[in-house]
Amino acid sequence: MSETKTRPAPKAAVVLTPAAEQRVADLMAKAPEDAIGVKLSTPRRGCSGLAYSVDYITEEAKFDEKIETPGGTFYIDSASVLYLIGSTMDWVEDDFTAGFVFENPNAKGACGCGESFMV
Repeated sequence: MSETKTRPAPKAAVVLTPAAEQRVADLMAKAPEDAIGVKLSTPRRGCSGLAYSVDYITEEAKFDEKIETPGGTFYIDSASVLYLIGSTMDWVEDDFTAGFVFENPNAKGACGCGESFMV
């Protein structure tokens, strides 16, 4: 009798905190009818070159990373994965602001306003 070896599931490029997962669930609860999930991308924008962008999507792109969360599917843009490997995404709310916050070990710097980063 031979043993079947299974590979461990690959780690996701980005780890979502429980607060971020809850925010994805909240977003999906009020998403447009045709939305299949929420997608993180890093478009070129801002003082430092790249910015974080989270948007609803209506169709899955072939090479995007897909993370199933309790509240819905979270996607990472395939062109952005290399900039995000090892990152943690959190949702933070205080008296004045609310938003996703990223701990990104690949970021070599950020602009003063915190809206963009460079690798």
